[in-house]
Amino acid sequence: MTDDDNVTVVSALAEPVERVGRGWTASLSLANGAIWVGWYGPLQILLASQAENFAPGTGMSKETLLAWVTGVGAVVSLVANPVFGALSDRTTARRGRRTPWIVAGAAGGALSLLLLGGAGGLWTMVLGWCLVQLTLNAAFAAVTAAVPDQVPRLQRGSVGGWLGAAQILGVVGGTGLATVAGGVGAGYAACAVFTVVGVLPYALRHTDLRLAPADRPAWSWRGFAAGFWLSPRRYPDLGWAWLTRFLINLSNALVLLYLLYYLRDRLHYADPDEGVLILTAVNGVTLLATVVVAGVWSDRVGRRKPFVIWSGVLMAGATGALAVWQTWPGAVVAAAVLGVGFGVFTSVDFALMTDVLPKALDRGKDLGVINVANALPQVAAPALAAPVVTYLGGYRVLYVVAAVIGLVGAGLVGRIRGVD
Repeated sequence: MTDDDNVTVVSALAEPVERVGRGWTASLSLANGAIWVGWYGPLQILLASQAENFAPGTGMSKETLLAWVTGVGAVVSLVANPVFGALSDRTTARRGRRTPWIVAGAAGGALSLLLLGGAGGLWTMVLGWCLVQLTLNAAFAAVTAAVPDQVPRLQRGSVGGWLGAAQILGVVGGTGLATVAGGVGAGYAACAVFTVVGVLPYALRHTDLRLAPADRPAWSWRGFAAGFWLSPRRYPDLGWAWLTRFLINLSNALVLLYLLYYLRDRLHYADPDEGVLILTAVNGVTLLATVVVAGVWSDRVGRRKPFVIWSGVLMAGATGALAVWQTWPGAVVAAAVLGVGFGVFTSVDFALMTDVLPKALDRGKDLGVINVANALPQVAAPALAAPVVTYLGGYRVLYVVAAVIGLVGAGLVGRIRGVD
């Protein structure tokens, strides 16, 4: 083993100390945004349109069908993210631990989106969405793990801010592509192309950190499976941080899941597809106004928890407003305020999560477990929202429940003791 090899191994496993440049941050952010295009073009517009087309032949309402499809896909995401994160931790390829998974995941996601675009019925729709979740989670797990691999702690708020900005631009971009492409199939094709093209600058221009074969843990199925349990008793800060993220994301998921149907069936908005795009754009503008600023501010003051607490409170207030102000202007105002709160939460909560990771060797796996708190709400939200909307009071009660859940999540941040 050469001296250069020694430097590479240490860099792969040690806590990073050198600040990353703007080009690295921009390329990784673009890759992250491309993945979110692949997710949210379907989630915001295309899956809902397909559910409406396929529901008459299934005996289910469009709401129930959409809940089943997104719920099953979210179960796949729950498993895929930590598993692919753990596999990338063990990868010793010449291109590094993360880059091969970013490229393969994006390519697989694009092919899966094309399959989903050609779905002719419920089961093909379910299969296509599950494959989208499987492949894009492989890429996403690697993208997020690259941050604690290469970014020092006091720069993670700002990098997290740029990743968050790319995330919301991906949501807006995916929604826009799905809306203007000219049909369901064309919408999926546009999202697929962007997903692949968006990861290429990072994959081609930046060197990933390599793991030496000698540093890879010995393989055993039992040890691999046992590694996914992170005991809240042993790592209490990680447990509270995970629960905070889960509850606030669940609150947000309850707002987004039936947004198209809320505009159509409750507000009777003339063009609900256009309405979703407008609300997403308003939310994106206010999120972009806060996400990077909050991350940089958090780095400079060296604190995370106050930002997360107050962003959760603000989001809960905006969600509660949807319950009492059920008009189009009310929806616009709520979207704007939610964007402010979620912008702060997105950047600072990400930095907070990287601050409580237990071991450098397991960064990808541990972040994958943490990212379950992003995917699990996609399972819980349909199961909770469908009966509330159908039987327990409709959208007014749904948004009250969402506000309470978000407020509880914000309050639990105070239980994290090891981070200021």
